[in-house]
Amino acid sequence: MQIKLATWNLHRCIGRDGVMSPERCAAVLKEIDADVVALQEVESRPGHVLDTLAYLACETSSHAISGATLVTEDTHYGNALLTRLPVGEVRRHDLSMDRREPRAALDVDIELERWRLQLVATHLGLRPAERRMQVQRLLPLFDNERREAVVLVGDLNEWFLWGRPLRMLHRIFPDTPHRRTWPARTPLFALDRIWVHPRELLHQLVAHRSAMARNASDHLPLIAHIRLK
Repeated sequence: MQIKLATWNLHRCIGRDGVMSPERCAAVLKEIDADVVALQEVESRPGHVLDTLAYLACETSSHAISGATLVTEDTHYGNALLTRLPVGEVRRHDLSMDRREPRAALDVDIELERWRLQLVATHLGLRPAERRMQVQRLLPLFDNERREAVVLVGDLNEWFLWGRPLRMLHRIFPDTPHRRTWPARTPLFALDRIWVHPRELLHQLVAHRSAMARNASDHLPLIAHIRLK
């Protein structure tokens, strides 16, 4: 069985041209055609016409799971999942640091016929100390005893390949490759990551570089093909 998994920082659906276009982001998601997509910087207005998350879920025939980190009277902003696969338990973990932008992780169990896959989706902070603390909070979440596979996805905001947060994650996810995804037009940094354990389940990892994807956000989508044997 193969699962196509993607992660993408939408940048509030604002493209390189400065235009906010959920329609363009939906078209990119249709190009990717993933079973599960982790999204960051999703801005929605639940119950309103401008409910971006509901719109993207409808356009991709997916179920939406919100992981908003900033909530105002009429706007939700933060992480989200779009999934066509059955989901069991959903957990939300606060990763916020004092006086910094709120951060969190969505932690879900994807229930397949013979597999239980744990997926943790997040968007880490901008400062190195912030990311170190957040990774330290993430590490205890991965329960290899009760699940056949664990996956960490999202925008880790780590500019250096051997920064301390990445070194800590390599202890659980060794030998995981990376792909450059930012900035979208000419990617220089691997800010977006997909980590899989056991490592041999990760069959392919690619950045989605279509012309539309290069314009729809400041990040390129990152796609993983996972083979469950």
